[in-house]
Amino acid sequence: MEHLIRSLTMEDLPYLEAMETGIEDDYVKRIFKRLVTAEGNRLYGLFLGDQLASVCGYTIFADWYAMLGRIRSDVRFRGNDLATQLTVYVRDEAFKIPNIQWVGANTQEENTAARRVLEKTGFSEYLPLYGATTKDVSKFAANTSPWAEVHDLERKKAWIDRLYIQTGNIFPYECYYLFPASAELFSDEKLAEWAFYENEAKDRVLITKKDFKKYDYLQAIYPWNDFMEQKGLWETITADYKTVVSEAKEDAYIWMDLTKEQAQSLPEGHGFKLPSPWVLYGVWRKERAAKDPEFAASTPLCKTKNKS
Repeated sequence: MEHLIRSLTMEDLPYLEAMETGIEDDYVKRIFKRLVTAEGNRLYGLFLGDQLASVCGYTIFADWYAMLGRIRSDVRFRGNDLATQLTVYVRDEAFKIPNIQWVGANTQEENTAARRVLEKTGFSEYLPLYGATTKDVSKFAANTSPWAEVHDLERKKAWIDRLYIQTGNIFPYECYYLFPASAELFSDEKLAEWAFYENEAKDRVLITKKDFKKYDYLQAIYPWNDFMEQKGLWETITADYKTVVSEAKEDAYIWMDLTKEQAQSLPEGHGFKLPSPWVLYGVWRKERAAKDPEFAASTPLCKTKNKS
């Protein structure tokens, strides 16, 4: 049967609701309007006749990155690589946007079906990370003073440059959304908004920021493995978390993206929820161009944005 792929609109909601995905209380249905109307979001559907067989979309971050997601397939049409065809199409649509230099997707390690789709899409796999959450880290505190906050923008930039831009390491830009670092990910506005704290020796930094994904979160970023040995670290996290709790309308949590090594170093009774790790997949425009002459001939060259 011939298929049709097109961008979805509000008129397509009945088609989405008629899909049999096996997902109970699918959040895509709840936020469908935002996915098809809000700037920076696009949602596409693959139709077989008058039935919506698969959906996939993207969201733009920092005008530089496109994160694919909301991949769904109707169980009645599985086994025909429809999700792969649609994901490849959406990847190519995202790369048609001149500023977009990286396209990828994030899925949990246990989701083998989604991982197979992303591997067929030509994405490379990055380091898996746990999206670890908790409401209480007081058991880790040593009753010492919190770390000193960094207010100087240039000092913040120096930490980001050393830890992420020079290395290209994965940076947790938001809860659930991680990206291989580049200078474009760190605007002056974002750095001013995020809180940075240094330990007494000034050889470690903690970054905290508020986020909302159904619940309120304090996202705490600490890229070393010695977080159980750093005096004052957990007191610093706790102080910022209390502020989030005081302002939250419902539940609030601490969120930390942990490597498997970091997760294994947590003591017994640590209190963190550790669901299946998230595995990031993606490809840079220049990498794809190097492997695909046809794409290289048709795609804009990599541009560098003016930094404020």
